Amino acid sequence: MNSLEVEPLSQPFDVVVRPPGSKSITNRALICAALARGTSTLEGALFAEDTEAMVRCLGALGVGIEAEESAQRLTVHGTRGVPPVDGAVLDAALSGTTSRFIAPVAALGRSTVVLDGAGPLRLRPMGEMFDALTAMGSVLVPLGDPGCLPVQIEAQGLAGGPIELRGDVSSQFLSGLLLAAPEMEAGLQVEMVSDLVSKPYVEMTLKVMQAFGAQSTHENFRTLSVEPTGYRAVKKFVVEPDASAASYFFAAAALLGGSVTIHGLGTDSLQGDLSFVDVLERMGAQVTRTATSTQVVGTGNLHGIEVDMAEISDTAQTLAAIAPFADSPTRVTGIGFIRAKETDRIAAVVTELKRLGISAVEEPDGFLIHPGVPNPGVVQTYRDHRMAMSFALVGLRSAGIQIADPACVAKTYPNFWNDLETLRGSGGK
Repeated sequence: MNSLEVEPLSQPFDVVVRPPGSKSITNRALICAALARGTSTLEGALFAEDTEAMVRCLGALGVGIEAEESAQRLTVHGTRGVPPVDGAVLDAALSGTTSRFIAPVAALGRSTVVLDGAGPLRLRPMGEMFDALTAMGSVLVPLGDPGCLPVQIEAQGLAGGPIELRGDVSSQFLSGLLLAAPEMEAGLQVEMVSDLVSKPYVEMTLKVMQAFGAQSTHENFRTLSVEPTGYRAVKKFVVEPDASAASYFFAAAALLGGSVTIHGLGTDSLQGDLSFVDVLERMGAQVTRTATSTQVVGTGNLHGIEVDMAEISDTAQTLAAIAPFADSPTRVTGIGFIRAKETDRIAAVVTELKRLGISAVEEPDGFLIHPGVPNPGVVQTYRDHRMAMSFALVGLRSAGIQIADPACVAKTYPNFWNDLETLRGSGGK
């Protein structure tokens, strides 16, 4: 496996960075547009492995999608709520969002499909989704380990109505069911029977659905209700830049004393992960927020903190990468559920920091990281795009840091390594 050495960055920088479109918003909007009446256009959409998996699966179900990568545009011809193809094989590759969003969509039809994914995705839990679909009338036949992919879905349409759902493993199960709910016969009424993790992602789901004409209500995300209205097409739906991707550049500014501005991510953002800048602010960075942009200016000095990152868990690895450079220990809590992501992210973070000579402790729902000077070394990434992008930050501050399998960033950010170079002066305002 090849590796990439990240060269330390010493000169000051003041740049505007343009991350790709949000993966989370792109995949949600693709579902809504695919089920809508009419043709929708998504502008600023993400073109990466995770969204390509969604486009491929929707295409296999008979949804017409025209992709213009150079323009970051997707044109989606809606199916009026019923995927028309029988006998499809849906390959979600490594995309958890695709697998958990496409399963209810496939179940809306009256056909038999097989849903599968690549090796690591077959290990990720799907049981909560399978149980919900079974309760609403689908017949699911496991083709591997029960509660995991691959699975055969014998769809009978989804009646909808009241269901109970756990929310402590992943919010993606809830989001997937909500996205299909406007096309269910009785809509959907969900009662959560455990605490819901990553609430901002569910809030994002509801807002994207609303943009396509869906009607929903909730009571503090304990009970949620969606009316059986169907979706209407949106002539032009604009996808925001990805806030999780932005976290690496905001963190670089805080770590190195630079300035990073990102337009299109402001106080009106749909993405909870933009709240990561609040964490950087607590650590000593200066943050300027407007309705349409966010700027982080660092001093190069960071303070250790204790923070619950349950609602912004995709940025926990970003914080872990800069924590060794703080003036006191940093503890992250509330993220036990990220052990079931692309890899056990808590174990991976601690293992790789220790590999670099940093004192780090794995805890049941997070980690504790002590200040230290990283040694040169090769960081293993476990086929996890966020491990690669996060630990690149260590290399910007310390010499001799190599990132194994750097191409894994293609899952959500194919141009990451080129964009990282803008901090060296090739970009700017």
